[in-house]
Amino acid sequence: MLHLYVHPTDPQDRLIQQAVSRIQSGGVVVYPTDSTYALGCQIGNKDAMERIARIRRLSDQHQYTLMCRDLSEIATYAKVDNATYRLLKNHTPGLYTFILVGTSEVPKRLMHPKRKTIGIRVPTHPVSQALLSALREPMLTTTLILPEQSLPMIDPYEIADRLDKLVDVFIDAGEGILGETSVIDLTGDDASVVREGMGDVSDFLS
Repeated sequence: MLHLYVHPTDPQDRLIQQAVSRIQSGGVVVYPTDSTYALGCQIGNKDAMERIARIRRLSDQHQYTLMCRDLSEIATYAKVDNATYRLLKNHTPGLYTFILVGTSEVPKRLMHPKRKTIGIRVPTHPVSQALLSALREPMLTTTLILPEQSLPMIDPYEIADRLDKLVDVFIDAGEGILGETSVIDLTGDDASVVREGMGDVSDFLS
């Protein structure tokens, strides 16, 4: 595992590029977000996705999230009407995961098999943003929580120790944040709050 010590608010370009090279060659990354550390890989890499599934012992039905760098990227991978666009514009980047209907750009294996939906979010964390900007595409993501644990991993020393042989690169930005995004379903006529987390949900309550 390549262990990169990255500044949490001013990430070094050279280190971010090293991480991107690993991801683009099929690697699995652990990286910081504004809500815990996460596991990620290229959205089109099935082998890397299956490695993440094995690390977390996820079922075939697990709903992954697409981590996007901005609103325009969301519109490539999800169907966004005018009303939804306004909501997204007011709440991205932010501590939200939005459930939207996916477009043909999203691999079918990543979408809900019946509803054809995908979770999408835009993080505020400088390291996440730097990584996504350098990658130039969204990243398949899931929270870093191991099967026997009840809470996500936020301690860099524990992450390095437990995942050394399981992932290809660890972007270490120090102690992580322990919290969940708010999950908002935007597929219906009205927005609905699926999970209330760190993001303020008052704008989505009817």
